[in-house]
Amino acid sequence: MENLLIYAVSDSIGETAQQVSRAAISQFGLSEDEYDIRRHPFVNTEEALIELLESAKRYNAMFVYTLVNPKLAKMASDYCEENGILKIDLLTDILSILSEKTGRKPKGEAGIIRKMDESYFRRIAAIEFAVKYDDGKEPNKGILEAELVLIGISRTSKTPLSMYLANRNIKVANVPLVPEIPVPKEVYEIDPKKIIGLTNSPEVLNNVRTTRLKALGLSSNASYAKLDRILEELEYADKVMKKLGCPVINVANKAIEETAGDILDIMKEKGIHKWIHKDS
Repeated sequence: MENLLIYAVSDSIGETAQQVSRAAISQFGLSEDEYDIRRHPFVNTEEALIELLESAKRYNAMFVYTLVNPKLAKMASDYCEENGILKIDLLTDILSILSEKTGRKPKGEAGIIRKMDESYFRRIAAIEFAVKYDDGKEPNKGILEAELVLIGISRTSKTPLSMYLANRNIKVANVPLVPEIPVPKEVYEIDPKKIIGLTNSPEVLNNVRTTRLKALGLSSNASYAKLDRILEELEYADKVMKKLGCPVINVANKAIEETAGDILDIMKEKGIHKWIHKDS
């Protein structure tokens, strides 16, 4: 038997045509030396397509393709029929049926799934970043590599906001401000546009911290929840934020989504919306 040669052709990366061909071949028990699947990605021009079609004719190859460009798909189909090339069009029929069912025309854009996958992996990377550099961890890396840095005293929603924004594909580091601990020098080294301060009202902080201590089984009389300590921390944080010249958001009685929306608005107003990925 003549060895089977398959051209897996696409105007994107060609993985679908290759995988479908491989899945079909697996049903026939062929050994690897009995077939050859050659992937030809990013075939976006008529010239490139014609060159492959002529090669397929010359070497008696099957032509398996996923071409979302209707003009290229028709060209491939016509050429194969006119020249006796075995062809399998993996997209045209299903696109036609879906168009009829939905009443919409296909976008004709190559690589949409791959772009969706890339968006997914960017989101995962941003989430991993937020976890890794939460609460001021490894400031020499987190702060310097972050697309956004949130600063504030304890219980100003730094962590939940970091995670929420990470789900918008933004790499966020957050830094706690504590009077007894120097602010990481990296905070003063980065573009201040990337920094946003978070604050809260003394009353809300008192309630939240008291509840937190009780949940941990600790005394609510600890200095952490006392009003004078809270006021001291707020004053210290205010001085740091004024020195940095960063915008400040009061998170008191705000939902995380609302505060996140304010942050995104600030990023756009300050001309740093380029850090927000387009598909976020």
